[in-house]
Amino acid sequence: MSGIAKTPQPPYYAVLFTSQRTEVDKGYVKMAEKMVELASQQEGFLGLESACENEKEITISYWESLNAIKEWKENSAHKIAQERGKSDWYNKFALRVCKVERDNFFEM
Repeated sequence: MSGIAKTPQPPYYAVLFTSQRTEVDKGYVKMAEKMVELASQQEGFLGLESACENEKEITISYWESLNAIKEWKENSAHKIAQERGKSDWYNKFALRVCKVERDNFFEM
């Protein structure tokens, strides 16, 4: 997915995942594509934005509720990806959950 996610009127939630990747792919790109596909089918998913520079990456996913985020965290395929991330793909990462109370968009 690319571009800016089209989200509904606030409030909604954002999960910010920032990471520093290892230099070896080890199936990362394929798994990342699979996770985007699965997340987009998850109830409560609103959209996703991602940017990458060298081994640094930030992905922001948008969700209707904290419960939807919890259910995505517990998704069995996502749990496998989480473990692979810790063992193979990330030197370090941070995950932050935020409530979006106001947003503003501009488009030419």
